[in-house]
Amino acid sequence: MPVPVTVIGGYLGAGKTTLVNHLLRAADGLRLAVLVNDFGALPIDRDLIVGGDGDDGGDTLEISGGCICCSYGSDLMEALLELPRRRPGIDRVLIETSGVALPGMVASAVGLLEAYALDGIVVLADAETVRRQAADAYIGDTITRQLAAADLVILNRCDLVGAMARDETVRWVAGKAPNGRVVPAERCAVPAELVLGLHGGAGGRESNVLRTPGGVAASVLYESLELTLDRAVDVGQMARALTAPGSGVLRAKGCLRDESGRLVILQVVGRRAEITAAPAGATPGTLVVIGLRGQLDRAGVGGAAYLSS
Repeated sequence: MPVPVTVIGGYLGAGKTTLVNHLLRAADGLRLAVLVNDFGALPIDRDLIVGGDGDDGGDTLEISGGCICCSYGSDLMEALLELPRRRPGIDRVLIETSGVALPGMVASAVGLLEAYALDGIVVLADAETVRRQAADAYIGDTITRQLAAADLVILNRCDLVGAMARDETVRWVAGKAPNGRVVPAERCAVPAELVLGLHGGAGGRESNVLRTPGGVAASVLYESLELTLDRAVDVGQMARALTAPGSGVLRAKGCLRDESGRLVILQVVGRRAEITAAPAGATPGTLVVIGLRGQLDRAGVGGAAYLSS
């Protein structure tokens, strides 16, 4: 099975490194490989580092939990090709792009390698500065192209603006990210499930079913819908319903039986849907859908599940 890759982009200072550290703390047994453009200012919180040569000019840091951080410099493709040899058994790759990079182009490069599969593009934006940056004659094109490529936009630092300004910025960003969903956040504190769609557990391997975000804070901001689909379904129709503009779906994942009787994995991130063959031993019948509280169209999603089965 190809290794899933999440590309994390956004302009300088938007919070990419904060998000990466948050995801490493929430890895829950999964072995993550974080690829960064360079170590420069150390990208990983020191209490997560257990060894490596990053401080001495090398290109590798050992992270707690079996994770690794590598610097790819100017050759991302070579770093990805070398990764299986350097660290066999990696479960997922996070690529943190530079602040001026275009994550859509990075994602296109990943698509050229058979060993990897793009899971999604996550772009960080600063709620306080993103509109001003987008209007800048020098960097505005970069900002808008970063947003346009996003499957999920994490609108960070919402605590620095008022509620009215936040809501206006959410609407503005949604217009700039036509294929994505916008998630307001403070200090990049979003459930890892929204970014990675993963579930740890025994053996540290990914599950075929998405985990519902836990914790008090998550339950206030997000809601989930767990659907039992024990009959064959029109998976394509289900995917279209989950990615429709008004569905409010941020993430969805489940193992389903399609109309031909084949077991497949349906994954949705933002408005991107992917249907792949289920791995051996997968158990069908459960689809977990996550959205912002009050914005998830529970009736519409549930109705689509009923109509597609």
